[in-house]
Amino acid sequence: MMFNISPMYRRSCGKIFFVSDDLHVVKIKIPLTYKNKNYVGSMFGGSLFSATDPIYMIQLMQILGKEYVVWDKSTEIRFKRPVYANAFVTFEFTKEEIAEIKELVNEKQEIDVVKQLNISNGKDIVFTTLDKTIYISTKAFYKQKRAKRD
Repeated sequence: MMFNISPMYRRSCGKIFFVSDDLHVVKIKIPLTYKNKNYVGSMFGGSLFSATDPIYMIQLMQILGKEYVVWDKSTEIRFKRPVYANAFVTFEFTKEEIAEIKELVNEKQEIDVVKQLNISNGKDIVFTTLDKTIYISTKAFYKQKRAKRD
């Protein structure tokens, strides 16, 4: 929850309001305020993006631990309808997904994981859909790979 006071994250207007004990579920709210309204009064798309940008990466870093390197690689964002209300997002990894990630990274040394994410009204209306591509490798492999480039 201390993440909410980070100046970098506060500017997005996003607020983390729930984190499960095992960090597998994180929920955020993006309130519509004067700080993130655009010219026509809907939520600025950049606010939707920036509020969701760091969560999966940081979530995976904490779940996987220091033996792994995790980077956000890319995001594809699709705006489906204007946001004239508060928006909500749930970031979730199942125990099976984490086990599969570890298994694949141990086998291939590096992988890309694509997670789809919906920004909604918290019920049945989806405002925006994102595909987040996250790079994951072992720390040893990543260090070796960087040394070859330098």
